[in-house]
Amino acid sequence: MNRPRLLTILAHLIGWLMFQSLPMAFMLTQSGGQQVSEVLTSVQYWQFFLFFVAIFYIHNAVLPFIFKPGKRWIYIVSFILMFIAMAWLRPFEQMVNVFRSFHVDMQLLAPVGMRPPGAGAMPPQNMQRPFVDVVSVVFFLMIVVLGALLELTKRWRDSMQRAIRAEADRVQAELSFLRAQINPHFLFNTLNNIYSMAMTGNQHTAGTIMKLSNIMRYVTDEAHEDFVSLQNEVDCISDYIDLQQLRLGKKVKLAYSVKGDLENKHIAPLLLMTFIENVFKYGTSNHEAAEIIIAIEVEEKQLRFFSQNPLFATGRKAERTGIGIANTRKRLHHLYPGHHQLSITRGNNLFSVHLTLDI
Repeated sequence: MNRPRLLTILAHLIGWLMFQSLPMAFMLTQSGGQQVSEVLTSVQYWQFFLFFVAIFYIHNAVLPFIFKPGKRWIYIVSFILMFIAMAWLRPFEQMVNVFRSFHVDMQLLAPVGMRPPGAGAMPPQNMQRPFVDVVSVVFFLMIVVLGALLELTKRWRDSMQRAIRAEADRVQAELSFLRAQINPHFLFNTLNNIYSMAMTGNQHTAGTIMKLSNIMRYVTDEAHEDFVSLQNEVDCISDYIDLQQLRLGKKVKLAYSVKGDLENKHIAPLLLMTFIENVFKYGTSNHEAAEIIIAIEVEEKQLRFFSQNPLFATGRKAERTGIGIANTRKRLHHLYPGHHQLSITRGNNLFSVHLTLDI
């Protein structure tokens, strides 16, 4: 058993011991310590204790449903049923009645001259019970509030841990992407293409150099933020694709499209780049024809990404691809929990990626 789980169990045990001490303190103040042992061994006392233990754990089990739209009714119904059970069982009143009966019995057993005035007097038979067991209601609300606070604390702690993991994964993704862009293979190919363009007097030479510079500036400066402008992210992707096209042969057909309004929208940096890198790394060949597709479609609150490429990867390359995709899955899980859908399929010698992202 790991240390955090052991500490949690220990904290629960201490908490329930403290809860048990509450009725004990009440009985000690009322009787000076007499008949406490008899009450503690009574069925009613343990019904009182175990009832609220059950309420605590049942409430904690159904509490997560309150955070799920469409399933909140499960929590509401469960809460009402628990409250009805408490009102019907009246656990504190039942326990106190046992204590009072023991107290009356002990007074009757005392010598007549030592009995306090009114000893042995029983409450009138027609005396009405209170409509609500107020103390049980207080205990019930205390248990519910405590459970809610513990759940909120747990969610806050999990959120902080996800943020820490997301930050670590983001830094790793940035470094990985930066290494991919400045590795000799990429730079040599790009610079050789730029050199050839300069030697032939190509009018696009200056623009190509600027695109390479833009990518380096984006990766080293802007991509350190948690979220960046979607427009800047797509501009980086477009520059990257333009540079990759310089090395593509005539047998490779590329269909790249961006649709929708990118203004005033944000996205985690370099989130799509793993899929786009894989398209060019493992979906093109110098000897075989290939058709690759990259499509980005943006709506009011949603982004849809699609890529498709043939599979030319060797086993070793495919393994590296899987690692990159696994890291991207982690980033999506940490940064967009419940707000993304990722589908990756392999079939008919094609590798396809469908990603839907709430932005």
